[in-house]
Amino acid sequence: MLKKIVLGSVAAFVLTACGNEGASSSASASAASTPQTQAAAGSLLERINNKGTVTVGTEGTYAPFTYHDEGGKLTGYDVEVTRAVAEKLGIRIEFKETQWDAMLAGLKAGRFDMVANQVSLTTPERRATFDKSADYSYSGPMAVDRKDDNRIKTLADVKGLSAAQTLSSNYGEMAQKAGAKIVPVDGMAQALTLVRQKRADFTFNDSLALLDYMKKNPNSGLKTAWTASAEEKLGSGFIVNKNNDEALAKISGAVEELRQDGTLKKLGEQFFGEDVSVK
Repeated sequence: MLKKIVLGSVAAFVLTACGNEGASSSASASAASTPQTQAAAGSLLERINNKGTVTVGTEGTYAPFTYHDEGGKLTGYDVEVTRAVAEKLGIRIEFKETQWDAMLAGLKAGRFDMVANQVSLTTPERRATFDKSADYSYSGPMAVDRKDDNRIKTLADVKGLSAAQTLSSNYGEMAQKAGAKIVPVDGMAQALTLVRQKRADFTFNDSLALLDYMKKNPNSGLKTAWTASAEEKLGSGFIVNKNNDEALAKISGAVEELRQDGTLKKLGEQFFGEDVSVK
């Protein structure tokens, strides 16, 4: 399950002031007495307008979104989208790898300008503190079964079939509500193994996680049986602190340009086997 689904509230860190290099002592004093989110607002826009360096929080251990390849290079869908946005804006990017649990708290504390790590602002608490750019990926529930099994064409078709699911997950609840018989598992990898072994008929999980698995395992014998409608999918974008409206508009504009020129489609196909930037 993608982390944007299971992320809970993050603790607020002690806010620290940060100013641009070369600022006067009076400007520094002003920044020190200003809430961090307001101080960061002006500096992010200035860095974009001045073609400077923007710092980006990302995990670096969350394939295929943000991870290190065999050569040690930081890459992944979110990372490469970030680099493409930077090229559109003419800015430099500095990634700051951060543990997931500290990601949004680090953004709030001003340790970086934005986050690229498959985050959706799904709670009122997040929406009160952060803003999100135009979405660069969408995901939602998906069912996977075997290529030789054509019984599932709609959600209603899973009734009476066996679903390999973790009991405490949203997808386990979804399978139960749809009338499926639950085969308990510890996680997605075990669920897919049981489906392949015909010990379960299908499994529900997040579409991006399942697409990633099938791209990496083309001979798994599995296929997409059903996927959620566009209205049921969540979008992920770049996350910034509140009061960065002008900077966020520029970032969103770059995302839309990448959607229009086919860059997002190309990156989606590279990491997932299909375009994930459209609902």
